[in-house]
Amino acid sequence: MATPGAVVQRRQLRTELKKARTKAGLTQLEVAARMDWSPSKLIRIEAGQVGVSTNDLRALLHEYGIVDQQRLDYFLELARASRKMPYREYRGLLPKPYMDLLSYEVAASIVRSFEPLVIPGLLQIEEYTRATSLAFAPHITGERMDRAVEARLQRQELLESEHRPEFFFIIDEAAIHRWTGGPGVMKSQLLHLKEMATRPGISIQIVPFSVGAHVGLQGSFVLLEFNGEMDDILYLEKTSGDSVFSDDTEATSRYLETFWALEAQAPREDLPRLIDRAIEGMNGVPEARPSVEVSVEA
Repeated sequence: MATPGAVVQRRQLRTELKKARTKAGLTQLEVAARMDWSPSKLIRIEAGQVGVSTNDLRALLHEYGIVDQQRLDYFLELARASRKMPYREYRGLLPKPYMDLLSYEVAASIVRSFEPLVIPGLLQIEEYTRATSLAFAPHITGERMDRAVEARLQRQELLESEHRPEFFFIIDEAAIHRWTGGPGVMKSQLLHLKEMATRPGISIQIVPFSVGAHVGLQGSFVLLEFNGEMDDILYLEKTSGDSVFSDDTEATSRYLETFWALEAQAPREDLPRLIDRAIEGMNGVPEARPSVEVSVEA
């Protein structure tokens, strides 16, 4: 099981460093001058864009008047952990924003996810994951595709962790009617979804077609909440492949209200009926045969 990685620890470190500087009554420009740094270096450290060496950190904490060994050890451990990357073996294969999401999930206390088109990754069976991976990245084949699928399935170990977050998933009904991987794969996926909905700490709801147009049609999103002083984080994955993280309070609050509105439109007790109806629509449908290229000689 992966532990909270660099992205989480760096965010915690930046929060603590900003608090320490503010308590010391110093501005960024004053600290940069005392450290003989460019102002941009301190700005990047406090923004969590770069790590900080232990030597630089010790000197920085000295300027902030932090000399207690226990406090020093706390900051130094955060700095060391901020350079440790979970899923290191998949670097270069998985997009960095996706790897950052994995770190945030492990550290979160609550994860809220809405998906209008596909089953959420944490709830996918292997065949469904492979089918979506092939559709999203047809240029990746063979061993690279196997490793990409392996990495995405490894993420699901979090669901079995003793200290897992509390999960709330909302899916639009369109996602359960799309025959991803074919009717056979999709039926297995839906039965898995139905079983996962019975597990403690996991809530799954489906927004039915009967609701009509709703606010969730604007796109998928993930909201992550954390214990302690770490700000909530919003994750938006765009169709262009770019992903955005934000800890802006106005944005996270707005999307939390959106999630609550979707919850109200998706009664939990309707999930078994909606899934059974989707499966019934696939019964008796033959699996599609793979296309075969035929060469005809003149």
